Amino acid sequence: MDAASRTPAQKEAGLAVARILLEIEAVNFRPEEPYILTSGRASPVYIDCRKVIAFPRARRRIVELARECIEREIGTESLTHIAGGETAGIPYAAWIADAFMLPMLYVRKKPKGFGRMAQIEGELKPGGKVLLVEDLATDGGSKVVFADAIRKAEAECAHTFVPFFYGIIPGAEEDMLKQGIRLHYLANWWDVLEVAAEQKRFDIASLDEVRAFFDDPIGWSRAHGGKEE
Repeated sequence: MDAASRTPAQKEAGLAVARILLEIEAVNFRPEEPYILTSGRASPVYIDCRKVIAFPRARRRIVELARECIEREIGTESLTHIAGGETAGIPYAAWIADAFMLPMLYVRKKPKGFGRMAQIEGELKPGGKVLLVEDLATDGGSKVVFADAIRKAEAECAHTFVPFFYGIIPGAEEDMLKQGIRLHYLANWWDVLEVAAEQKRFDIASLDEVRAFFDDPIGWSRAHGGKEE
């Protein structure tokens, strides 16, 4: 679902979530001193969706929008479980599972090294239809790891939901589709940039530099000291 193909409802939800994330200061623009992400890339922007756990009203609104998105794009009768990816996806999965009155699971990045050696916590039987939930998606790599764990348990995982999708890494959604995972999300960086410009939260030079990063994240990263994994 690229930006051009989003429906008015999807765009409206994206802008609403962008406003919330800016209001609670989960978004940071720092082009003069770029962040170095875990991938090694340099970025003038950083988002911390974990911050939502500290803001109950923001959380409630995001969960309402998530419920509407999932009902509209997936449907609830086709799902049997909501699974959170370790660790930031766990609270979002709990809230969404509660909204739909569905069983919740959480999936580790790798099996724990003792006891049952479990990678999935909760109760999942073969044939289950699982929605994987995380806090955000960049290139989708972690989604494949979690989905593979669910599939090894003989359950289905054809969809993943995140409140925030970077939306600037070329081919990210397509790569997930090749692995049999369809991405559903609320807001992306373009929504945040639009709201930030409207609200004049950052100076024009910073907004222009961030826009340049969104247009060419790999090139911008290389020009600012970033490295690829």
